Amino acid sequence: MNYPLFIGGALLAGYAASQQAAAQTQAKNNAASRPNIVFILADDLGYGDLSCYGQQRFSTPNIDAIARSGMRFTQCYSGTTVSAPSRSCLVTGLHSGHTAVRGNMGVKPEGQFPLPAGSAQLFLQLKNVGYTIGVFGKWGLGGIGTSGDPMRQGVDRFYGYNCQTLAHSYYPDHLWDNSTRVDFADNTDAVPYGQGTYAPDVIHAEAMKFLDSRKEGEPFMLFYPTTIPHAELIVPEDDIIRNLRGKYPETPFTGIDSGPEFRHGGYCSQKYPHATFAAMVQRLDKYVGEIIGRLHEKGLADNTIVIFASDNGPHLEGGADPDFFNSNGPLRGYKRDVYEGGVRVPMIVSWPGHVAEGVTGDHICAFWDLLATFSDITGCTTPVGSDGISFLPTLEGRNDEQLQHDYLYFEFHEMDGRQAVRCGNWKLVHLNVQGANPRYELYNLTDDLGEEHNIIEKHQDVAEQLKVLMRAAHTPDKNWPLLKNEM
Repeated sequence: MNYPLFIGGALLAGYAASQQAAAQTQAKNNAASRPNIVFILADDLGYGDLSCYGQQRFSTPNIDAIARSGMRFTQCYSGTTVSAPSRSCLVTGLHSGHTAVRGNMGVKPEGQFPLPAGSAQLFLQLKNVGYTIGVFGKWGLGGIGTSGDPMRQGVDRFYGYNCQTLAHSYYPDHLWDNSTRVDFADNTDAVPYGQGTYAPDVIHAEAMKFLDSRKEGEPFMLFYPTTIPHAELIVPEDDIIRNLRGKYPETPFTGIDSGPEFRHGGYCSQKYPHATFAAMVQRLDKYVGEIIGRLHEKGLADNTIVIFASDNGPHLEGGADPDFFNSNGPLRGYKRDVYEGGVRVPMIVSWPGHVAEGVTGDHICAFWDLLATFSDITGCTTPVGSDGISFLPTLEGRNDEQLQHDYLYFEFHEMDGRQAVRCGNWKLVHLNVQGANPRYELYNLTDDLGEEHNIIEKHQDVAEQLKVLMRAAHTPDKNWPLLKNEM
């Protein structure tokens, strides 16, 4: 076929326009074939705090229903053992020895150490292939106007707490709607604490509005990092708490109810800490049920991946009593520990037509795998340098195709520094990293899931091999000095 050597301006413009329209149509068709994503992230919820993971003192029927419809993971690990760096690992696809935010460092006037520009690859990758990203809850990865502002990290709609310190209060004086501060006149000293606006209710309502505005064929990610059941123990007066009072033995907790820390980092007093903790988890379960119900109402459920997880192990602050509730299950340690109880978390994934119903997965995975997994699902290329491995084969039952981690690594930048590395069933823990008496402990998780028996003296050869992995996993960062030679 012979082509003309010259195409007139009008014809050329028409050709270009038709090509652009075709490309847009193809992009829209590709986007329409991609699943929606709902990722619910609890705050300080322990491995044993859901009834589908063994909780006996209260039930979580709506979350349990997700487990019945999908896969319940038994060896999922958070990013690390506290909020900000755990979230940083999740959104960057990097473990805590590489990720940009490795601790809960506060930055004035409000917020935490910011993610550098372009870091939240989890959101940016999805956005680039047509997803609308909504984040509702606690951010903690950079204040408004900084490089870590959610609106500068690929998020289309944000509503909630920007600062983790303010998120200690469930009746805060303000939240953020994108970059606009939302003040609550009833959450002031003029109104008795607990009788104003309960922030999780407002955040949940905004998340539901986001779902209401979604249309079939326009993929979205709803990231729902709730503050429940973090630290402060308080809930609105409703049937949930009324039905639980008197069910448990109680020792009242005396907290901070006035002064400069009130609503700004302190935790309120609570007469019924056990009942209130149970009521908070059940309130979250109620929110989850409403989210799942809305997906069904809008005809979105069959093309939506639902993930439920927790950002780290259970806390001990604010009157919480994880031992009473067996919040760790069979695991040792709490939030801020690098023992299993601080970093192994519940994770449930449901995806109709892809994930079999009611199955248990023992694949070893971590938060930094989510970027690779979502990239695999949506046809994106996982960014070069990511620490993650897609666990899509596990989700789809293709276990013979599932790649495995050589090791998992964790670091923690408080309490004189802590490190841990898991390699197969071996776990090496490094404590008092910056202190006068640093020490190593070695455990075999197959024989000793509760990490009760330090066997380093019997297996010095294994410990030395894991120390090599530990040193290699930690990349020095001037903002996060960990080892003594970095101080």
